[in-house]
Amino acid sequence: MTAAAAHPGRATRWEQQAHRGYGDRFAQLIADEVDIDGEARLADTLVSRGATILDAGCGMGRVAAAMRARGHAAYGIDLDAALLDQARSTFAQLPVAQVRLDEVSPDSLAAQGFPTAYDLVVCVGNVMVFLADGTEQDVLRRLRSVTASGGRMLVGFDTDGGPKGSRRYPTGEFNRDAEAAGWQVESQFASFDLRPRTSDDGGFVVTILASAG
Repeated sequence: MTAAAAHPGRATRWEQQAHRGYGDRFAQLIADEVDIDGEARLADTLVSRGATILDAGCGMGRVAAAMRARGHAAYGIDLDAALLDQARSTFAQLPVAQVRLDEVSPDSLAAQGFPTAYDLVVCVGNVMVFLADGTEQDVLRRLRSVTASGGRMLVGFDTDGGPKGSRRYPTGEFNRDAEAAGWQVESQFASFDLRPRTSDDGGFVVTILASAG
């Protein structure tokens, strides 16, 4: 990652790789009017109108911006300053801030002028498989700490570690981490249009988590 300073001893897998083409690729998809709102369409069905949404690991802001366009109060956080700059230039009305997911808390969000509790946390785009080694459960716990009572979390990633530099994260391991962090696994699918999973072992997984308390 070119624009985010890694924390010694817990640099994320994203920070350890060069991902210069990521933002450019999505900018071109938007310019070509390609449909990139699949995650946002599903997220929109999980909340009431005018919900408060946190896009955790928002990148260049496409999901949070789509949620804003649907009438929600959406906010984005990411550790990559370059992608956040792209979000600001592409979606001028979208509030974004540089916050690491392993440092998310009500206080860290309040310091950015963001709400401290969200009806839905969205964490898609393979964010979970680019976290720093061994921080997955802590990040899930931290995201739960900023989820409102009765709130949910939408997660999507490739369990096989497909993207360059990412880890393999089997569904069973993720489910155990989520439950240890205070979440309940509500449902799991193979895609954001809710295709059923044919295997518990590999492939892309979309998970809807509910706060356990």
